[in-house]
Amino acid sequence: MIQQRIEEKLQQAFAPQHLAVINESYMHNVPEGSESHFKVVVVTPAFEGQRLLARHRAVNSALAHELANDIHALAIHTYTPQEWQAQQESAPASPNCKGGFHLG
Repeated sequence: MIQQRIEEKLQQAFAPQHLAVINESYMHNVPEGSESHFKVVVVTPAFEGQRLLARHRAVNSALAHELANDIHALAIHTYTPQEWQAQQESAPASPNCKGGFHLG
């Protein structure tokens, strides 16, 4: 449910050419079925000419409600279409959980 809301909000805010919203909660010490840790990959021409910080702020703004209420961690990967091609259309893998966070 949270994952779907994230997808809808990012689609609406950026009309991305590519969007991936990955629930990475299973990689962390949280109850099964949790939706608390996400990785998003947003590829859109809207990021042309924007620095990384501005892109991340835009994503954070689009997801302000979820970040304040539902999401514990959000890994953000933002690209222009040209950057995405240069990345061979893949985002960096997320690191393994170091522990220390317990939900539930």
